[in-house]
Amino acid sequence: MKTHIAIGGLVAAGFDATGQYLLVVSHAGRGVFSVGTWQRLARDSAVVYPDGDVAVGIGPIAGEKIPIKELDYDTGELRFSSPDGGTSFYYESGTLTITRPEGEPIQPPQTTTGSRAPGRVGVQSIGGG
Repeated sequence: MKTHIAIGGLVAAGFDATGQYLLVVSHAGRGVFSVGTWQRLARDSAVVYPDGDVAVGIGPIAGEKIPIKELDYDTGELRFSSPDGGTSFYYESGTLTITRPEGEPIQPPQTTTGSRAPGRVGVQSIGGG
């Protein structure tokens, strides 16, 4: 099963510690997507690039230091996997392709007691970083 999200100018992406949220960093700002639904939960147009191998979260992961994988500027591609290794991500030419093996539903990880509950923070719009 494949899902495509338009994100122009993506430079880096990574997951929060719970694996519930995907942070994307682009030349146009940062966005947070809910894992599984791929709904955008937060968007910040302030351009804040990663510092080393981390980027600062927004919305439901505001202030958290998120480990990220950066774009390969030689190839213009970004490849990474979900924390559980079951979902692969490939970015090229403004499109993030999310691939989950057939027969495996894409669902957010289960939360444990005391972890934050996901919530809608911003306006839904597929696209943008």
